[in-house]
Amino acid sequence: MFARSVYFHLKSNTLSDYTRTLENEILPLLRKQKGFKEEITLSNPGSLDAVAISLWDNKANAETYNTNTYPEVLRTFAKMIDGTPRVQSFESVTSTFHNTLVGV
Repeated sequence: MFARSVYFHLKSNTLSDYTRTLENEILPLLRKQKGFKEEITLSNPGSLDAVAISLWDNKANAETYNTNTYPEVLRTFAKMIDGTPRVQSFESVTSTFHNTLVGV
């Protein structure tokens, strides 16, 4: 498994707009991407800092998304995000994610 983390700073009073846009526009787009597994967004109450973590079946599919679709996602979130998000990629070392899917 492969993960992409995107660290970003939200503009004031836009967390609900971000969440609504993620649910209604971005998640349907992500679900169409080859190899996409899961999206997790974390925020800290009282802070405008957030991180979105997407899980992918392999690095190649994550990189294809990064090249072909991520620019569109950035444009969609532009009015909510302050500054340029910082993207990092990670190889999975351990995970309980696959156990969760099997149990469902």
